[in-house]
Amino acid sequence: MTETTNMAETTNPIESITFPQDRTCPYHPPTGYAPLGEAPPFSRVSLYDGRSVWLVTGRAAARELLVDPRLSADRENDAFPIPTERFAGLRDRRIALLGVDDPEHNTQRRMLIPSFSVKRIAALRPQIQATVDLLLDAMVEQGPPAELVSAFALPLPSMVICALLGVPYGDHEFFEEQSRRLLRGPTADDTRAAREEMDAYFHELIDHKREHPGDGLLDELIHQQLASGALDREELVRLATILLIAGHETTANMISLGTFTLLRHPGRLDELRAGLRADPPLMPAAVEELLRFLSIADGLLRVAEADIEIPGGTIRAHDGVVFATSLINRDGTVYDEPQELDWHRADRHHLAFGFGIHQCLGQNLARAEMEVALGTLFERLPGLRLAAPPEDIPFKPGDTIQGMLELPVAW
Repeated sequence: MTETTNMAETTNPIESITFPQDRTCPYHPPTGYAPLGEAPPFSRVSLYDGRSVWLVTGRAAARELLVDPRLSADRENDAFPIPTERFAGLRDRRIALLGVDDPEHNTQRRMLIPSFSVKRIAALRPQIQATVDLLLDAMVEQGPPAELVSAFALPLPSMVICALLGVPYGDHEFFEEQSRRLLRGPTADDTRAAREEMDAYFHELIDHKREHPGDGLLDELIHQQLASGALDREELVRLATILLIAGHETTANMISLGTFTLLRHPGRLDELRAGLRADPPLMPAAVEELLRFLSIADGLLRVAEADIEIPGGTIRAHDGVVFATSLINRDGTVYDEPQELDWHRADRHHLAFGFGIHQCLGQNLARAEMEVALGTLFERLPGLRLAAPPEDIPFKPGDTIQGMLELPVAW
């Protein structure tokens, strides 16, 4: 069957919409996606290079497909969908965890699960709290105004993931810059250069840790998995890179955008402030709702390795499939008033961390950091407010993880 016929099989195809698009408001999906919210859960959209792919926008459909072994996360597959030119610069090498399938994925994940378990993250909470207090002490001592991304939202997860991995935080400016180039670099050449610099950094760090072992996760992987041959050196470098980047970039964006969002919803924020001590479960509920509402990692990517029948059509082998998280998490058939921020809603299940075998390994850590960071921030600074008109505060483009570029605040 030709692609044209396949497209005609779908209900209400929307062929002219491109993905991804920039958001108009940092906490709402792009306005250009509005027709997709009213469409069936499967549509066809175009990527930057004109390629037509399937877009999944319904939660039930997404949950079913994300556990289907006929969909692959292997980014070395020639048919894997490429959402941006920059992304094309990285497809010549597999990305650990996120870009591999079982059994390789399962092998990598099993090595890491103990370090990200609920029990392990619970033991880290005092350290997270101490780091939050340290950063807020410095911010308060300096006095308002402050730029919250650089003073708080970014250093917190960077310091925590460095401590967990055993990566020197003194190198944070280097790896934060390389992360920025990998995720938002202007060209494919720039992203490749950033990857090469990260590779060189970790090769050097591995050599150092072989002679001077520490007690971080990276040390465990070196002296157990690498030494036993369960991991080779290149695999270890790829694992270290994805853990370091994902471990600080996503949470930093959730903290900054979560703060901005709460400040733009004063009624909800007043309720949260009032309940910080009186109703401790309110903060975890607020974090879950922010994860749903903000959906900062918008656009999970897969490629079909075999035909998959769906309502009204067929996903053919080699078709690209994109999961629009920002729309899935606002599925009107699942959530009452999905465009509203409401942590009292009955259904709190969302796909902000993905679903299936590739569901985010670090989700327990991210939740803990957000709960401690946002709870302490608004408790210690009850007068926190934006220090610039909201429309003047810059946020990230739609082709990367969503978040604030800057967040000027006062109190």
